[in-house]
Amino acid sequence: MEKNQTKKEIIMAYKEQKSVGGIYVIRNTSSGKLFLDATQNIVGIENRFEFSKKTKLCFTIKLQKEWTPENSDDFTIEVLEELEMGADQTKKSFKEDLEILKKMWQEKLAGECFY
Repeated sequence: MEKNQTKKEIIMAYKEQKSVGGIYVIRNTSSGKLFLDATQNIVGIENRFEFSKKTKLCFTIKLQKEWTPENSDDFTIEVLEELEMGADQTKKSFKEDLEILKKMWQEKLAGECFY
């Protein structure tokens, strides 16, 4: 029975976790181009990016032309801003907030070259 309680506690802790999204940029250090995007799970994106670098596989289709196994180390990721999902906020409204934040960052980085 103790195992069941532990499992229940783990499930409850998982459900109570705060969702943290954000705005991130992937920079090609050789060309200077940026890939700017928003995500509802910033930690997941960072993990996905690191996995892509280790396996030398492309992170996203938008970078596919320039991301090759030989130059995958030319790409870096930077979290520009994090946003925590509100307790009473829906996933849809959270995504909308992130899209607004992304547009603000596009304006801030207007002089940069984007993918």
